[in-house]
Amino acid sequence: MKASPDINQLIAIMAALRTPGTGCPWDLEQNFATIAPYTIEEAYEVADAIARGDMDDLCEELGDVLLQVVFHARMAEEAGEFAFGDVVKSITAKLIRRHPHVFGEARGLSPERVKVMWDRIKGEEKAERRRRRQERGLPDEGPAGLLDGIARTLPALTRADKLQRKAASVGFDWSEAREVVAKLREELDEIDAALAQADQTQADQTQADQTLADQTLASESEARRLVLEEIGDFMFAAVNLARHVDGDAETALAMTNAKFERRFAHIEQRLAAEGRGAADASLQEMEDLWQEAKRLEKEAKHLEKEAKLEKEAARSD
Repeated sequence: MKASPDINQLIAIMAALRTPGTGCPWDLEQNFATIAPYTIEEAYEVADAIARGDMDDLCEELGDVLLQVVFHARMAEEAGEFAFGDVVKSITAKLIRRHPHVFGEARGLSPERVKVMWDRIKGEEKAERRRRRQERGLPDEGPAGLLDGIARTLPALTRADKLQRKAASVGFDWSEAREVVAKLREELDEIDAALAQADQTQADQTQADQTLADQTLASESEARRLVLEEIGDFMFAAVNLARHVDGDAETALAMTNAKFERRFAHIEQRLAAEGRGAADASLQEMEDLWQEAKRLEKEAKHLEKEAKLEKEAARSD
């Protein structure tokens, strides 16, 4: 397959947008840091299009991601670092290097052997990156640790999952899911204790005289930080549990988000039928409608299951 000439047109358009004097003022004032949030946003929009099964949107969003690549490459070329062609050359070489069982002589390997080889090659690549950094006079990153290379800008749940999988690869892991459930209960108890401490600190602040006000406010801030820290520990354990049942927390939370949106939409629709909005309803009214949404979902699932069983029975007859 030959490369489309359209990619050259896209590169030329970006060069024109970044040309001082005749280019776009907004594009000209951007840098790597200001464009990075858009790069992340576009990747999420690709994932959203996939989740919705919208192929038209997916095509458009993939184009937006490609634009981000071209934009960063153009800025790097202006700085004398690398150009779009170097990006293509780099990823092409990496794919060939990491797939010797496809492009080389290491044929007929099992999936397990492929993974071992993949990890070895990635380790060699890290060593090569360190060598290049030294040649450019960049600071030494220090000894390569097991958890190195996991991007700090990943969503926290995704990064937690990757950290845990890395640690598990050397045996630092729970042996089974129920041990993680016990850990979750332990973390809930610690959250409860932290909340009790925060409540006590708030009560102390109410009783404090003016001379102790600043000290009490500092204590309240520390109490809030402790509660958040314990919540973080709980969430980290929840990620572990999702992993131990062959899932991932990001997907689990996305499913729950969708469920929440679906049920809240039911509340809004039922209230709208009465000419009201959510702000006009009491908490109890909304709770009753929430429970109604849950019941309707359960009934729909039951009917769907029965229909499936009937279809299978008819097929077997």
